[in-house]
Amino acid sequence: MSGKHSDSAEDDKANGRPPVIESPSKADGAAVWRIARGSHKLDLNSSYAYLLWCHDFADTSVVARVDDRTVGFVIGYRKPTAQDIAVVWQVAVDDSQRGRGLAGRLLDDLFRRLTASGVRHLETTITPDNEASIRLFSSFAKRWNASLESTELFAAADFPDEHEPEYLYRIGPLVGVG
Repeated sequence: MSGKHSDSAEDDKANGRPPVIESPSKADGAAVWRIARGSHKLDLNSSYAYLLWCHDFADTSVVARVDDRTVGFVIGYRKPTAQDIAVVWQVAVDDSQRGRGLAGRLLDDLFRRLTASGVRHLETTITPDNEASIRLFSSFAKRWNASLESTELFAAADFPDEHEPEYLYRIGPLVGVG
């Protein structure tokens, strides 16, 4: 890595280096937390939760790196009661990489791996106002030639604090990128 490192979006877009996508390690936890915080859309968990996630759920999560800097992530887990379902907990991309299709590439890379080990459905929850996530997962379903179903999972009244309802999006069966 060169001695000069820039965090500006213009410099990253100018360098044109494609991100490397791989499983996270404990060392990615802090950067994943910062990206989640910077999204201004995700429910932010504690920094400890992201460290733990990158350590304990690395096989069901991915990060994207440009040089040695983490610039995006998908964190998920296999549903304990149905091992053919992978739940996507959060997806976020650093400002420097937005608008380049990275979130979709992260999902595709992760689910290529997971389908090889028996996963056949993706589940995630999305609030009705999160149009970017709705587009992301709708596009994923189209690329994978899979059906997408959406039903309310948690009503606003289910939450102990102010929160929009969460809709369960179920995508599948997943048998390969279409």
